[in-house]
Amino acid sequence: MPDSSIRKSLEDYVKLRIRDVPSEIHQTFPNVKQIWKCENQVDFLYGYYVGKIEEGTLHYLLKATRSSAGGFVDAFEIRGILETCRTELRNSIEKALS
Repeated sequence: MPDSSIRKSLEDYVKLRIRDVPSEIHQTFPNVKQIWKCENQVDFLYGYYVGKIEEGTLHYLLKATRSSAGGFVDAFEIRGILETCRTELRNSIEKALS
């Protein structure tokens, strides 16, 4: 990303979304194991929220810059931001499930 202030803004957005994950899980997936019949709830929800936060981050970036994403940001850069926060996301999910 050419502008460090934009990257910082995206990192802040991702961290904000991660803090909201426990309440979202309680509202959206009250019985995740029964509904999806998944063996590992944490992995299922981790993958779900990585995709959801990626999509939200891209939308946030487009709205904030009012430009096309093609020349401004690479989706792998957004994934990189999420990877730096992966422990926080996993902990947030585990907190919601406990």
